Amino acid sequence: MLSQITPVPTLPTSDLSRARGFYEGTLGLTPQREGMGGVAYKCGNGLIFVYESAYAGTNEATSVNFDVPMSAFDEEVGALREKGVTFMTFEAEGLDWNEGVASAGDAMKSVWFADPDGNILNVTAGET
Repeated sequence: MLSQITPVPTLPTSDLSRARGFYEGTLGLTPQREGMGGVAYKCGNGLIFVYESAYAGTNEATSVNFDVPMSAFDEEVGALREKGVTFMTFEAEGLDWNEGVASAGDAMKSVWFADPDGNILNVTAGET
């Protein structure tokens, strides 16, 4: 049964107002509904829920992945750069880095960045 349900990534924040500025202003997401101490944003066929929590900033792994078509990747990355988003880099076998963009040959491109609470987000494109 769960394999047929779209999961909702749930991201903690220490300051909901600041988080809303990032998710709405920087990422351009539109609030779908508010309640339970947070805001749900529509993304594709799913949602992302951002809520206030004392545990904000404690996860050091990728929390959300936005899978985009290869043809849209450069435009998405450019829009993030224009909004002042800084991309993260790290050591990973098989990845080549160029100005914060990781690639694995022509098969994959990816960037990682953090929201104001340190939740790590990823935009990736790969051959289909």
